[in-house]
Amino acid sequence: MQEIENNRIQVGHLAISEPLFTVIEKRIGPFTGVAPTRFWASLETLVREMAPTNQVLLAKRDELQTKIDDYHRQRAGQPHDALAYKTFLEEIGYLLPEGEDFTITTGNVDPEIATIAGPQLVVPVTNARYAVNAVNGRWGSLYDALYGTDVLPVTTGAAPGSGYNPLRGKEVMAYASSFLDRSVPLNNGKHAEVVEYKLTENGGSRQLAAVLASGSVAGLVDGKQFTGYRKTDDHLKAILLKNNGLHLEIQIDRDHPIGKDHPAGVKDLLMESAITTICDCEDSVAVVDGGDKALTYSNWFGLIRGDLTATLHKGGKTITRRLNPDRQYTAPDGAPLTLSGRSLMLIRNVGHLMTTDAVLMDGCEIPEGMLDTMVTAYVALSEQRGEVQYANSRHGSVYIVKPKMHGPEEVAFTCSLFTRTEELLGLPSGTLKIGIMDEERRTSVNLKACIREARDRIIFINTGFLDRTGDEIHTSMEAGPMVKKEAMKNARWIGAYEDRNVDIGLAAGFTGRAQIGKGMWPKPDMMAEMVKAKIGHLRAGANCAWVPSPTAATLHAMHYHEVDVFARQRELSGRATAGLESLLELPLLTEPLTPEEIQRELENNAQSILGYVVRWVEQGIGCSKVPDITDVGLMEDRATLRISSQYLANWMHHGICTKEEVLATFQRMAVVVDRQNENDPAYRPMAESFATSVAFQAACDLVFCGREQPNGYTEPILHARRREAKRLIR
Repeated sequence: MQEIENNRIQVGHLAISEPLFTVIEKRIGPFTGVAPTRFWASLETLVREMAPTNQVLLAKRDELQTKIDDYHRQRAGQPHDALAYKTFLEEIGYLLPEGEDFTITTGNVDPEIATIAGPQLVVPVTNARYAVNAVNGRWGSLYDALYGTDVLPVTTGAAPGSGYNPLRGKEVMAYASSFLDRSVPLNNGKHAEVVEYKLTENGGSRQLAAVLASGSVAGLVDGKQFTGYRKTDDHLKAILLKNNGLHLEIQIDRDHPIGKDHPAGVKDLLMESAITTICDCEDSVAVVDGGDKALTYSNWFGLIRGDLTATLHKGGKTITRRLNPDRQYTAPDGAPLTLSGRSLMLIRNVGHLMTTDAVLMDGCEIPEGMLDTMVTAYVALSEQRGEVQYANSRHGSVYIVKPKMHGPEEVAFTCSLFTRTEELLGLPSGTLKIGIMDEERRTSVNLKACIREARDRIIFINTGFLDRTGDEIHTSMEAGPMVKKEAMKNARWIGAYEDRNVDIGLAAGFTGRAQIGKGMWPKPDMMAEMVKAKIGHLRAGANCAWVPSPTAATLHAMHYHEVDVFARQRELSGRATAGLESLLELPLLTEPLTPEEIQRELENNAQSILGYVVRWVEQGIGCSKVPDITDVGLMEDRATLRISSQYLANWMHHGICTKEEVLATFQRMAVVVDRQNENDPAYRPMAESFATSVAFQAACDLVFCGREQPNGYTEPILHARRREAKRLIR
């Protein structure tokens, strides 16, 4: 029986926010084959059965942290004894035995995860425009990516400008031709010398030929790299090539404004770019109530069903963005060839910590992660039934990235949660796959055991070094003051952390079965620097790495043509696993800092906190390009916020700075952040009234109450302050 009370609908023991109820009943439910009444009953059953265990696991986090805090307090002023510390962690059950070797057995995994190495996007699912663009980022224009970024330096007369600049266009063409020479080389001459690409016949199969300016004809060094083509009115319009598992398409049109300037009429080089996209319900969104959850789930359903659109106004026109269709070609043997036009989508649910008032059970908020799991599975039923425009997974698999789990017990709990959800909703066993974010210290030191618990579901491990740094600071809060933020990036534990993740994944048989991922490039405007640096992730053994935009994905895709990731993984698989001792090394400050160094660090962290929090709390923006103290735009989300707030809490706790100094710095930096946002009509300045600015008060809470926050997480404070801001807005 359903009853409506105070904008909530009562179903059994559940009181459901009206917007969420409507999305489940009207938008999602009709396409699943499972009545919404069964969905709500299943959710109630799941919460009743599993919420108590969730609470026990959270209590264990607190218990272990208390023991670690006590350990460091009792040894204050004494030199750190690494061996004694490791023994202590083993005694309290924080550090567990690794156990016997094993190989993961996950089945029904799509090639985009198992056998194709390539860039990975992460996008807030609450922003329909960004989400659609990200999923469409499977293919991207290399010409556009080079033309509009700093990868090509601006030379005299070759600035991008408001219209097309042919001089810059020639530089783009030269760079792209050089890239083709490295990726799909000709057996004679260079791609820049080609005046015509054409097809030749050989035994009923077509081959690619390139006519050079000299009159000679070249072919590919490896003829198998030619995988397809497209013709219009007997004119060759597209040449499909493949290298290291990734496609690229030479587009030909001599009548095109750009193609007419190319000797062979090449108007663009289209790159297979973002192979996978994580649609994020966690760190990059600001979702705090039933209305927010309704938007989150509606957009995710729209992506899976294929009907999500986004309308924008550009150049005086109204443009509607929707998901791209598949791409059609003819294979060399004349058979039709279809390639996906979209990224394979994963979804990042929230972790185990937070509860949500989107659904109350017996008057209490339910665990948000359980609601995410149930709705994700409910949406999956529509794909299982074929009620979608495009199939996301060829196998009907659902790829759930699970963040912020602490150790193997919590991984095992998540797998049990997935199993029970499948049973309740009638999904085939093993449908819900798990991606483990290796971003908490207790997971890092027990990674092998964590993977073992999920060995028949796991499709992904990823080093989230930002959250991992925040947890490192909080876990060792009582041990002493931490090194400066820049020095932390070079700490021994980070190198061991990144290497161990790869070593353990390879030893568990991830190659050809699952992704080993690396973290985000944080500077979306500095693509030249990214092109130089991010290839290091592939050389480290990662078969996917995060990038902040479709343009960045297209540029990063060049790295995967240069490095055969799976060959690199085979090279690395024989090395010794990075030592646990290095991973447990505490990054403590050993040299005194000058007042100027301290103040500079306070200002950098305070400005970073305020710049992110003001948008999160006041405008509900969970991830954005936030100018740093020097006005350089950096991608910020809750992980970066966790680091900055824990840093200041740690330094204040150990007397490196005082609360008064931190507050004064916050007030000065608020003026800076207000200035940086002065052109935003939706922005509310903080410095006009520190006492009444909800965002400013939230920033202060994150630091002054930072030691008391569970594992240093920012969500409890952010959610409370965002709700407060929404009440004031209404």
